[in-house]
Amino acid sequence: MISDRKLSHILICRDLDVSFKKGTHFDDVDLIHCALPELNLEEIDLSTKLFGKKISAPIIISSMTGGHPETKKINERLAKAANKLDIGICVGSQRAALENHSLRDTFRVVREISKDLLVIANLGAAQLLSPKAKEYAEEAISMIDADALAIHLNPLQELVQPGGDVRFRGIIGALSDLAKSLNKPLIVKEIGCGISREVAQEITRAGASAIDVAGAGGTSWAAVEFYNSKQNGEIQKSEVAETFWNWGIPTAMSLCEVLSLKPKLKVISSGGVQNGIHVAKSIALGADLAGIARPLLLPAFSGDEAIVARLNRIITELKTTLMLVGCRNLDQLKSAPLVIKGDLLNWILQRGLEVKGVDRRKN
Repeated sequence: MISDRKLSHILICRDLDVSFKKGTHFDDVDLIHCALPELNLEEIDLSTKLFGKKISAPIIISSMTGGHPETKKINERLAKAANKLDIGICVGSQRAALENHSLRDTFRVVREISKDLLVIANLGAAQLLSPKAKEYAEEAISMIDADALAIHLNPLQELVQPGGDVRFRGIIGALSDLAKSLNKPLIVKEIGCGISREVAQEITRAGASAIDVAGAGGTSWAAVEFYNSKQNGEIQKSEVAETFWNWGIPTAMSLCEVLSLKPKLKVISSGGVQNGIHVAKSIALGADLAGIARPLLLPAFSGDEAIVARLNRIITELKTTLMLVGCRNLDQLKSAPLVIKGDLLNWILQRGLEVKGVDRRKN
């Protein structure tokens, strides 16, 4: 059942409108144009490091799929594109392969592309409540020889999904236990509803190595479950999912929530990241990297070259943005001047967030 659901989710994301009706609010962030950059384009360096591995640009292909025979080709193409451009990739939830070992190759194909590729394993928070939590985590990592493990938080999806896990008590403690026992970095991520300052504090205390905000503005998993439930005749679930279609913290707001803590761990911006300007604004706000998912899923049905083309466009846009704000590298971009306005500014002020770009000095 889980395997069939994985395929259904991918086809829904490919064929139907699953986007949030509200945006990421990256438009509420303005980078300041520099008409005299005093740079040559070839001087701009986008490289960075994550968990000891150097990547050519601050971009990760976010978790999307695996766990059904027909998704193996998609993961293979995504991994080939990531390897060609020397960026990272996170696989989809590996639960199906833990329960059915015949599905492991749908994930393992990612590592088979290259032993040097930055690869991140993925499990749902619900699996941490199992007595076999540590065993599951180690199995997910060994399955793809992963460099890190992502634990995804998806309470909304579980609540509106037919047969979803609705027990969440104990996850914070389980995260802490796993972080202490795991010999790999631990990433904690949402899947499209964002992470608040309060939750980020709990994740930090638990000992995670990174937070991926995965805010609202890209794919709505309530929307995915709306269609999924409707197709399976679960009318009440479908109606509830539709009500929560736009639930969540928009990505720019979620970034400011997390970054207001001035965390020492890595921060990944994802959720509706569509282009190089979005990546640049994320880093200018203080993020370390950006994750991109659905914009790469659609070309994945055509082949790895189509994925490479889309990523090359995003990377070129990012490099162009750095030139236009006069920054040679990502460290300089983090110090670039910016202006925050509109709903994002209102959010920051009402939430009392200490965020770059908002001057709280009294006149």
